[in-house]
Amino acid sequence: MVDCLTNYLRVKPLVIALAGVHTSVNIMISKTHIAKRIQKKSNPEIVETILLAKKKNLLELAQKLSAPKSHYTSINLDVLNKMKEDNILVVGKVLGEGSIDRKIKISALGFSEQASEKLKSAKCEIKSIKDTLTQLKSLEGIKII
Repeated sequence: MVDCLTNYLRVKPLVIALAGVHTSVNIMISKTHIAKRIQKKSNPEIVETILLAKKKNLLELAQKLSAPKSHYTSINLDVLNKMKEDNILVVGKVLGEGSIDRKIKISALGFSEQASEKLKSAKCEIKSIKDTLTQLKSLEGIKII
């Protein structure tokens, strides 16, 4: 019975209801569930990136990448500029609103033209998530958004 419950909790989001308060707890999904989600993806670049993350056992990243596109993040440069971290991975798109006045390393699925120009002028290192995964063994020290 305990094994069945443990397996269920690994693949399903858990909602805890205590005294009328509902809290969602993010539970990691299985590699099999990620594989099923990949079948729904039509962009080959994203599929390759998910497979690479899965191969490197970066299941949290693979889970975020395999989620529906509506769950991807869009983040502006002014928000990135306020962050403490210098090495950031965005599961989504970086937009050009605001400015960046410090040098950061940023990986994302996409960059708007304006964001790309501003990041290049600030001498920031810009990469796709796939390139980052190819070059690094782990995501230690990288903030995932």
